[in-house]
This record gives sequence, C-alpha cells and structure tokens, in this order.
Amino acid sequence: MEEHINKREAYQRMNYLYQAAHCVLAQNPENVELARFYCLTQKTISRRLVIRQDPSVKRTICKRCSSLLIPGVTATTRQRKKNRRTRFTVQRCLSCGQSKSLLNNPDYTLWIDRPEAQLEMQPDQGCSGVKWQKKKKPQPAGSKKEKQKQKEQERQEEEQQKKLQEEKQELQRKTQQEEEEKKKQKQ
Repeated sequence: MEEHINKREAYQRMNYLYQAAHCVLAQNPENVELARFYCLTQKTISRRLVIRQDPSVKRTICKRCSSLLIPGVTATTRQRKKNRRTRFTVQRCLSCGQSKSLLNNPDYTLWIDRPEAQLEMQPDQGCSGVKWQKKKKPQPAGSKKEKQKQKEQERQEEEQQKKLQEEKQELQRKTQQEEEEKKKQKQ
C-alpha cells in the first residue's frame, strides 16, 4: 500500500514539475535553464522510482540536455518525406542540436494503447496478496508439445465443467429432498 502511495506522490511531483517548466517558458522564453532543471528533476524522479512516463511527455523532453521542446521557443519542428507514403516530424533542440524523428502514421498506435498491453488484476496465491499479471492471449498451436498442452488443458476444462454440473445436480436433488421432507412434516 505504501508503494502505491509513494508512486502516486511521485506522479504528482512529476506532473507539477512538467507544468512548472511550461509556465516558466510561457512567462519568459529566455529562462530555458530553469525549465531544463525542472525537466531534469522530473527525469531523475522517474528513473529512481522506476516509473514510466507517458509517451506524450517523453516526446516533449530532449534526451540529451533534458530541456523542454516547445516548437518555435526551444525547438524547431519540420515535416520531412522519406518516400511518397512515409512522412516524419523532425524536432531539433535549439540548445544542444539533438534531433528526434517521429513517424506521421495515423494508423499507428503506441504499445501502451493496445489492448494486449493492458494489465488486469488477478489474485495470486502468494503471501503478498494481489499482484498484477498480464492478460494471456491464446497462442496458435504449432509444435506437438503445444498441441498436447492445449489438448490437456481442454480435457481439464471439460472435467471441471462436468464436476460443476454434477455438483449442481446434487444440490438440486438435496433441495428437492428437503422440500419433500418439509411437506411430509406439515401433513
């Protein structure tokens, strides 16, 4: 529980530092050093506590000098063509000269936004309580071992379903017997 609270506080701190860097540059565009300090502090917090930053935040921070990349203020933004189809957005930091190329593909989705990347809460039998586990996607059977495992899993599922059905039938029989006994007692 403490770890969850610490991460929440860290996210709040990082968010505050990111907003402060934006405000500093909005008020005085020449005050790049203070904004860079805020972004560097944000980066060190995420590194120390092993917290992932959102990709939209990471794209606006220079990897080399940790300054905030705002088009026209601290960075230049250009559109480039590689082929007829592929287009890139190239951001170049005005402080250090580092450039970033980002693909302009409207169909592209980040890994974090894909459904298979999402985590769900599943109870784990460990002593620590509930743990996060990744959703498992069924894999197509290719080798003999995989096919055997899949058949074994199917057989076990069928057995479990049969047991559940038998238990339901047994419960229904017991409830019917109890009802009949109550009726006999009333008569």
